Amino acid sequence: MSQLSLKIGPKIKSFRRQMGLQANKLAEQLGISPSYLNLIEGGKRKIDGDLLLKVCDKLNIELSDLTSKSDLNLENNIMEILDDSLFEDLDILGPEVKDLASTNPKIGRALVRLGDILKKKDHELVNKIETLSGKIVDSRKNSFPGETVSDFLQENKNYFPKLEEFANEVFDEVHNNNRTRYIALCEFLRLKYSISVKDIIPEDGKPFTKIYKKNRKELLLSDYNSLETKKLYAAAQIAQEGAENIIEEYLSNYNFPSAESRKLTKVALLNYCGAAILMPYKLFHTECKKLKYDLELLQNTFSTSFEQVAHRVTCLQDPKLPGIPFHMLRVDIAGNISKRFSLSGIEIPRYGGACPRWNVYSAFKRPGVIQAAVSKMTNGEKYVCIARTVEKGIGRYGQSKSILSIGLGCEAKYSKDFVYTENIDINDKKTEIPVGVSCRTCDRLDCSQRAFPPLHKKFDVDINNRGVSVYVNE
Repeated sequence: MSQLSLKIGPKIKSFRRQMGLQANKLAEQLGISPSYLNLIEGGKRKIDGDLLLKVCDKLNIELSDLTSKSDLNLENNIMEILDDSLFEDLDILGPEVKDLASTNPKIGRALVRLGDILKKKDHELVNKIETLSGKIVDSRKNSFPGETVSDFLQENKNYFPKLEEFANEVFDEVHNNNRTRYIALCEFLRLKYSISVKDIIPEDGKPFTKIYKKNRKELLLSDYNSLETKKLYAAAQIAQEGAENIIEEYLSNYNFPSAESRKLTKVALLNYCGAAILMPYKLFHTECKKLKYDLELLQNTFSTSFEQVAHRVTCLQDPKLPGIPFHMLRVDIAGNISKRFSLSGIEIPRYGGACPRWNVYSAFKRPGVIQAAVSKMTNGEKYVCIARTVEKGIGRYGQSKSILSIGLGCEAKYSKDFVYTENIDINDKKTEIPVGVSCRTCDRLDCSQRAFPPLHKKFDVDINNRGVSVYVNE
């Protein structure tokens, strides 16, 4: 059996589930037995060309959707795990990792899960030491339940059709001039679920963003929040009341490593549904096409925030009405990645910071200004990437806000449909920025911003000679 055949089966299963199509129903449409389809989806049987084309037709997908990488970040996640002194003597090479990820993705994901557990225990130990000693040993704030959320979204391509249907029904009742107004959401909560929404200023020393008092049927929203944030919270509350069963169905189909990660994922789905109420799929897709994904114009059209719009464009993955497959990440000024999702094909680090050449970091130099760039990876693939900072925090005088950077991008082949490439020559090599995923997984030896030596390359300090970095003497 070829490696290609091994990859295709699990992807067929994934696309089938996204459509909400039962295996026996698809088997019937294909004219094969359910048991044979099960063997194909399990990567245990080859699939011939005619049947493959028939599968694409029934699932409304392109052949390229099945022949591309099955897990965009799996290889890189495994590489990050193996970047540990524990495995140094094994001399595991990149091609070996690639082979594992393509032929045995379940084992690869198991390794990633073990890596998460080890990292979590390491952080717990550091926290105990800090508590006992009163000294900061490690300032990293990685949220491992948050990584589970990213994995969940990645597995579902950040598209949940049943939540989209629910959101459309709500939007039909609350919209005005193609917009979901805050007052209409509050009125819907009052009439439909007997929930009153109150905007209040938090007491000094008792800050909050939202409080839902279930017994009293009250949703308290802080006046420190922006109007866009209040709208999302109100819409998410509608989802919590009306789409509970739908969300639980999605959650039940995933094996969560902890109760915390499950709860955090539920919050993500509530916010997903809330955003879908504010920006319903078909209308949003139409505007994205018309405006060529101009995020600031989309903000104005739907009266939402920049981050909400950036996240929403990654959700346009209906096989019958797809949008551009984007990647998105959110980082703080220290380089910590708090949100990550990729359908574009670009790999985003799981545990540490990304390549410092990514414009999601340079965006901090010009706050509030969208920066566009063509990033060229070490494998030759090119991506159009934009980035802009956003402010988070208390909206009142005398209180500082945190600054985050939002990165969004797609493959260069979609450049004609992406407004931010209008002033960029995609084919001009002078405009390309050579980037990697992270220092440890990047093979570029001509990078002056290298912070660590590359993985799987012998590192030896030459006292008398130095290249562009102390870690490179060639």
